[in-house]
Amino acid sequence: MLSKDICIGQVVRNTSGRDTGRLFFVVKVVDGEYVLISDGKKRKLEKPKLKKVKHLQKYDIINSTVKSMIESNESITDAFLRAELGKLNNV
Repeated sequence: MLSKDICIGQVVRNTSGRDTGRLFFVVKVVDGEYVLISDGKKRKLEKPKLKKVKHLQKYDIINSTVKSMIESNESITDAFLRAELGKLNNV
């Protein structure tokens, strides 16, 4: 899986490491092999996790609100990320 398949605001599940099974948002695509992920709880926006793309399970869910807020450098909070991921966990 290449990073061209992953974009900012996309929901991914961690498949390796301490956070295995947790849902995250992609907050930045670093290069062809790495992305930065955050969930607003354990991995906050101030210190997102650098993760290899091959260790993530990607979903076809791209949160357009999160994507537009990150790309336009608007103020986004960890609570907002938690709420958006919470909506997905309840579905």
